[in-house]
Amino acid sequence: MSCGTLYVVGTPIGNLGDLSPRAAQTLEEADFIAAEDTRVTLKLLNYLEIKKPMVSYHDHNRFDKGHEIADRIAAGESCALVTDAGMPAISDPGRELVDECHERGIPVTSVPGPSAVITALAMSGLDVSRFSFEGFLSVNKPSRRAHLAEIVNEKKTMVFYEAPHKLAATLKDLADTLGDRRCAVVKELTKIYETVDRTTLFAAAEKYGAMEKIRGEFVIIIEALPESRKENMTLEDAVEEARRIMEEERLSMNDAAKKAAKLSGIKKGDIYHELVGEF
Repeated sequence: MSCGTLYVVGTPIGNLGDLSPRAAQTLEEADFIAAEDTRVTLKLLNYLEIKKPMVSYHDHNRFDKGHEIADRIAAGESCALVTDAGMPAISDPGRELVDECHERGIPVTSVPGPSAVITALAMSGLDVSRFSFEGFLSVNKPSRRAHLAEIVNEKKTMVFYEAPHKLAATLKDLADTLGDRRCAVVKELTKIYETVDRTTLFAAAEKYGAMEKIRGEFVIIIEALPESRKENMTLEDAVEEARRIMEEERLSMNDAAKKAAKLSGIKKGDIYHELVGEF
C-alpha cells in the first residue's frame, strides 16, 4: 500500500476570505484533518461547506495522537494539518508531527497561507530587514528570566506573540530588560478591531499596564537597538546622563532614569539603582 501525504495548511488569522483556493481544495480532498481545536476548524469548514472527519491534535495530546496520525498517513491516508490560525508548526505543536513524518519518510508538503509574524512585521513600518521570532515568553519564572537575559544584546528586530491577559506583564518585563525602544503592538490582525499601536516600550508598558481589561490577540514588534548606542554608552554614561537630566530638566529620579534608558538602551532599573545609591 502506498504512503499518504501530510499537508501543512495555512488558515486565516482572522478574515476567512484570506483562505487560498488551494487550501480549500486540500481540505476538501484530504482523507481527514488534524486540527488544534476542532471547534475552530469546524467554523472554517462550515464556511467552505465542507464535511470532513477531524482528529483533535494539540499541545496536551501531541505525542500519542501524533503517532496515531502518522500511522494513518503511513497506511495510505492523506492528512491536512491545521492550526487555529496561520501556519501550523510555528509556536504550535504541529512541529512534532511534521518532524515525525520526516523521520519516518512520510511525504510532507505545504499549502502556504497567512502568518501573524510576517503580517505584523509588514504592518509595523519598523526596520525588519533582519528579525528574530521569539514566540511566547514562558510563564515559568526561571525560563522567562533566561529568555530575557538571552535577548538583551539581540541585534535584530524581535517579534513576540502574547495573549491579552499576559500582555501588560510581558511589556513591563521587556521594558525593564531592554530599556526604551520603538515598538509596535499589533492587535487582532485582519479582524474588525485590527490596530497597530506604534509607540515605545516604556509608553506601551505604562498604557497597557493601566488597562483593567485587555482583549484580542497580540503581536509585539521591538526595534533592534542601534549599534551606536550599544557601542558608545556604558552604564556609567547613562547614569551621568540621568544626573544631567535631573539637574537641567528638573525631573524626578525615576523619570530621569526612564529618559536616560531611552537614550542609552540600558535598562531603566540599572540606571535607577545606581542613582539611588548616590543619595
